[in-house]
Amino acid sequence: MSSAEKPVLLITGANSGIGAATARAVADRYRLVLAARRRAELESLAAELGGPERALAVPCDVTEWEQVQALADAALEGYGRIDAVFANAGFGAKRGFLEETVEHWRSMVLTNVYGVALTIRATLPHLLERGSGHYLVTSSVAGRRALPGSLYSATKWAATAIGEALRQELRQMHDNHAIKVTLIEPGMTDTPFFEQRPEAALEAEDIAHAVAYALEQPGRVDVNEILIRPTSQPT
Repeated sequence: MSSAEKPVLLITGANSGIGAATARAVADRYRLVLAARRRAELESLAAELGGPERALAVPCDVTEWEQVQALADAALEGYGRIDAVFANAGFGAKRGFLEETVEHWRSMVLTNVYGVALTIRATLPHLLERGSGHYLVTSSVAGRRALPGSLYSATKWAATAIGEALRQELRQMHDNHAIKVTLIEPGMTDTPFFEQRPEAALEAEDIAHAVAYALEQPGRVDVNEILIRPTSQPT
């Protein structure tokens, strides 16, 4: 398959961690639209993966609607289509409702929740017009169980709900059975999320392989949730 014939995967939070690992893992099968706030890292990754014919770098703050719209437009202008969307941008906070600044909280909630919704809103019209596609949303183990003092956990519960709400909307409101929705729910993973490297954690590449697995399934298979823990994580 020539580069121009490959399907297109849009990834937010693509400059590091799970987003960058996923881009590297699927670069031989997809043309990539890479979005993140840090331009230099994004452009370096796009160059590594083959440059504009194979990977577009689009600086984007997913909490700003105009920028997310521009991201979708750049994908369509550059490659003419969007086949899959990985709403992956997000970050965390220390546990405790007396920890962190309220500004940090606000940015986290907007990125982890509102940013996912805006990413879907900007790309859904195109996928509906095409009639097929795939959404992947990064949630977390923390999006399946409450954690003490964790506002981050609450944002990931919201991300989990958004993914399932989107799946139901597609099936019940749009009568669409070809656009898939997959929640990716990592346990402790060694990414820039942590200030200190966690011991016995998953690698970002482990999560990237799970994303690739979901993307590779035949049309009749909709993998709705992938929960991945390191073997050392008890809960």
